[in-house]
Amino acid sequence: MGLFMSFMGGGSVYTKMIDIVTGTLYDEFVKKKMKNPDDFSVAVLDIFNAFNSALPGKHYVVPDRERVKELYRKWTNAKDERERKDCFVEFMMKNVNLNKIDHVTMITGIVTPPAAMAAKRAGEGVPQLKMIKSIPDVLFVPSATVLALFSVKITRRTLMGKQASSKLSS
Repeated sequence: MGLFMSFMGGGSVYTKMIDIVTGTLYDEFVKKKMKNPDDFSVAVLDIFNAFNSALPGKHYVVPDRERVKELYRKWTNAKDERERKDCFVEFMMKNVNLNKIDHVTMITGIVTPPAAMAAKRAGEGVPQLKMIKSIPDVLFVPSATVLALFSVKITRRTLMGKQASSKLSS
């Protein structure tokens, strides 16, 4: 039925939804006072913040500052409002990327539950860890998994921060 309706309407529902969203975003974007590249960058960040807060479960990666500055140059050099809107829509279509889970996080999420069960079973036999028997499996396994995922995320952020700061200093 959905395929039939998309042929009848001259485009998919997804395409129409994207057109409505980009039009609304553009209208909100234009309402902001943007006198310099910093104000422009803040307006772009606001758009991505709106995306990330409005769509549960999906998070979009904010484009780097150089791309935003390039958009600002195109934006200020545009002759009319139509060209500005085309520039904005092209930027959004090119740079709105879904934040993807990396392989390390995925593997950690898959491997941790069985490893947590094995560790709990092994720990139950150790006299110093007898209290581990009192923790139900239903609480222990998810807690260990969340803790492992949290530690992966913190480690990745720390490593990414070191890489970013080394790029800035060189």
